[in-house]
Amino acid sequence: MAEHVRKPDWLKIRLRGNEHFTETKRIVESHCLHTICTSGRCPNMGECWSRGTATFMIGGDICTRSCRFCNTLTGKPLPLDPKEPENVAESIRLMKLKHAVVTSVDRDDLPDLGARHWAETIRAIKRVNPDTTIEVLIPDFQGRLDLVDRVVDARPEIISHNMETVRRITPSVRSAARYETSLSVLHRIAERGVTAKTGIMVGLGETEEEVLGLMDDVLAMGVSVLTIGQYLQPSRTNIPVVEYVHPDRFEWYRQKALDKGFKHVESAPLVRSSYHAEKHV
Repeated sequence: MAEHVRKPDWLKIRLRGNEHFTETKRIVESHCLHTICTSGRCPNMGECWSRGTATFMIGGDICTRSCRFCNTLTGKPLPLDPKEPENVAESIRLMKLKHAVVTSVDRDDLPDLGARHWAETIRAIKRVNPDTTIEVLIPDFQGRLDLVDRVVDARPEIISHNMETVRRITPSVRSAARYETSLSVLHRIAERGVTAKTGIMVGLGETEEEVLGLMDDVLAMGVSVLTIGQYLQPSRTNIPVVEYVHPDRFEWYRQKALDKGFKHVESAPLVRSSYHAEKHV
């Protein structure tokens, strides 16, 4: 059995709560919505909800994949909720968001893998909130670039697809996604003229050279925004943490990424793909 790695004192989550947190929680729950904030047990939920921001998760809360790092439920999803696009759009209006972030579970059970639902949600948000910019964090759609194009055609300002980890570790932590497939998705986003973004976790046993190699790989695909955060084991059934990466190394990664040519980089232990997303537009 792998030796347990003790969480360092500098990696402590500061819980926050105020009237914005309470109101965000009320809006999300009253519209029967799901957020990756709760499903993914995000360490920044208190901070973000207190600012009146949340990352909406569409397509339900049950994923067809079982990645070893992820805490989202795995199984047979329920049918899509036809009211969800409008409910998300209305919630964004009530929250008065200037920038909205939307992600989803994988829906490998659907013929179009959920692409139509994605497009309908983006268009509903734009219709109800014409001044709100949109970032979407999409699955790989099994590498079907025609489905990626459906999301691109709905014209969100930023399209993100996470690499999650370096090439060597990918097969051991991602249940179905492939490194090269994710690269092809990012390349399609960028070549269609949309800002392409990706995020990775560290602390899974990767080397510095492998992280720098991933930076080169995604830059070659046209990615301009990168997030790097510490992997935190969400439950005992998930893959354990190999290392808690010191904040100094996160800053080193940030500077290396900027030197390589990324336009915007978020790199710190508690960074997640949607953290400070409003700054990336």
